[in-house]
This record gives sequence, C-alpha cells and structure tokens, in this order.
Amino acid sequence: GGKLPMDQIKSRMGDKSVGRMIAIINSMTKKERRHPDLLNGSRRARVAKGAGVQPSEVNTLIKQFEQMQKMMKMFSKGGMGKMMRGMAGKLPGMGR
Repeated sequence: GGKLPMDQIKSRMGDKSVGRMIAIINSMTKKERRHPDLLNGSRRARVAKGAGVQPSEVNTLIKQFEQMQKMMKMFSKGGMGKMMRGMAGKLPGMGR
C-alpha cells in the first residue's frame, strides 16, 4: 500500500511521539501487530515496558491505530470522496 514517508509522519506528529510509536510497535509481536485486539492488560504492560513508556501511551497508540484502520477501510471502499466532503466543513482551509 501507499506508505507515508517517515519524515512526513514526523512533521505531522512531532519527532518524540513518532519515536515512541516506533518503540511501542517494535515491542509488539508480529501477531499483536496484525491483531491489536489481542493486547490485553498484561501484554500492554509488557509492550510498554519494552518500549520504555507508560501503559497508557500504548493504549493511546492502539486507539489511534484502530481509528486509522477504520479510515483506511473507508478509503479502500471508495469512501474517499464522501469523507472529503464530510471533512470539508470541519477543517479550516478546506472546501474553499
């Protein structure tokens, strides 16, 4: 698929949070990356420990990840136009 270049992601989110995200993702097993819903409390704690972050940060990343996945599904179903129209009213600088 179309991956965003890392520097583009960093400029959007700030270097620190991207480094943390990468550390968190690297602390997960392949299975957990494919199925984030497998991450129960003890797995989250292990991932957080491995990444050197608080478990709450792991939870935040997983929530963001799940939202991204939902958005990607919408894009792949051809919902891009619909979504852009929906967002046009909400985002400043769009829908001019």
